[in-house]
Amino acid sequence: MSNVRVIGGAPLPNLPWEERAQGSQEVVWRYSRNPIIPRNPFPGANSTFNSAAVPFNGKFAGVFRCDSTAREMQIHAGFSDDGIHWQINPERIRFIHEDAEINGWEYGYDPRVVWIEDRYYITWCNGYHGPTIGVAWTTDFKEFHQLENAFLIFNRNGVLFPRRINGKFMMLSRPSDNGHTPFGDIFLSQSPDMVHWGCHRHVMGCTGGWQSTKIGAGPIPIETSEGWLLFYHGVLTSCNGFVYSFGAALLDLDEPWKVIHRSKNFLIAPWEQYECVGDVPNVTFPCAALTDAASGRIAIYYGCADTVTGLCFTTAQAVIDHLKAGN
Repeated sequence: MSNVRVIGGAPLPNLPWEERAQGSQEVVWRYSRNPIIPRNPFPGANSTFNSAAVPFNGKFAGVFRCDSTAREMQIHAGFSDDGIHWQINPERIRFIHEDAEINGWEYGYDPRVVWIEDRYYITWCNGYHGPTIGVAWTTDFKEFHQLENAFLIFNRNGVLFPRRINGKFMMLSRPSDNGHTPFGDIFLSQSPDMVHWGCHRHVMGCTGGWQSTKIGAGPIPIETSEGWLLFYHGVLTSCNGFVYSFGAALLDLDEPWKVIHRSKNFLIAPWEQYECVGDVPNVTFPCAALTDAASGRIAIYYGCADTVTGLCFTTAQAVIDHLKAGN
């Protein structure tokens, strides 16, 4: 197998990390002390999951989905020294609006965060007469400036690429319906200014087994010498409802709507009790990945049973070797 290099991002020597257990052959392995964030890290929280973390000032910051005990879907900022132990603001993010037309709050969930050029961009499923993709930016995780919603309703899983490609910002998403969508493919959209989105391209659809009902982009794609490494979730419909697992795909660097390889077998599925038992059973939902460009090590944050947050680990080399082998 070729030597995979992470060519986007920077060295991250303080990446949260745990070595794979001796004798294990897993491509992606769970942190032995999962879950890292409980369901109620502050009073009034019912669940904390499907959240995003990034390096910040030598430490870490993030945006977290914290559903309240009123079962309102909210997003909150948080900080951590080590990427494992988090202090999350009990007050939800209050956006600064450049245009009064987008002022107001219905709900927000499943955020992603990425550094692009000179600021951190946040995307999330934003309520605006139905679910769409909200976009905002921050430099300090204290003030958040909201931009126009990216798309018409209905849409979920908005995931930005970490740099312009051919001069354009690019975002993955999954057009949906207004409920628990029983379908869904991943599409790519392009923008010159992070406001006007078009030039839509189909990326990939459902296949069989663990990804037979719908799929959706997970963490921010990781730029490697082999292509964009994308972790994505897949859903099957069982006799007991939806089951969320996740795998990976490799996308072309210059035309990222073109798929080079994708998972046949899942990398993580609901096996552990904290992934199978919760407000929504049988969910493993990846939303963020920290990468050490020097070593290729990757730490993935994922939601467990829509209740708590877990952490798992891999390397770019291990995942891409796995994909090239047809697994």
